[in-house]
Amino acid sequence: MEKRFYDAIADNPIIAAVKNMDGLEKSCSLEDIRVIFVLFGDICSIQGIVRRIKEAGKIAVVHMDLISGLGTKEIAVDFLKENTMLDGIISTKPSLIKRAKELHLYTILRYFLIDSMALAAVVSQPNTLQPDFIEILPGVMPKIIKQVCSSLKVPIIAGGLIGDKESVMAALAAGATAVSTTTEEVWRM
Repeated sequence: MEKRFYDAIADNPIIAAVKNMDGLEKSCSLEDIRVIFVLFGDICSIQGIVRRIKEAGKIAVVHMDLISGLGTKEIAVDFLKENTMLDGIISTKPSLIKRAKELHLYTILRYFLIDSMALAAVVSQPNTLQPDFIEILPGVMPKIIKQVCSSLKVPIIAGGLIGDKESVMAALAAGATAVSTTTEEVWRM
């Protein structure tokens, strides 16, 4: 797979996660933001949302689980690939990640680390799926981020509750490759 995504986050490890059109426009206008995670939209609007990101020269990654009207079947990935210019997907569903990999899209498998059982599931996962990245939420747990990074060979993105420079620096120092955030002030750091 081409390295454009990896190069983009190496240049700037802050990923803009957008949850509405206002955030989309602001993130598209920021020169330093290279990757945008789409956390909103529906089956009728997603094509235009992705087109706007691509027109701004940025990498578009769509969180499939949050797009209204898309199903949880693998065909939904095919639909996005055929009808938008997206670069990749985020999902909590391994079957969607697997299909996206088959279609040569960037893949981000998202985990919510809500307790020790969830953590154990992440660090003991079989390496058969091999997403391009794993996103762990909340991203304000440097000790846990470090543990996950040392257990897995997949690069980690810290997301959720990243709201200031201190949180960004702590996540990166713990081993995260990048952070995703909806906090616009962090996008401008």
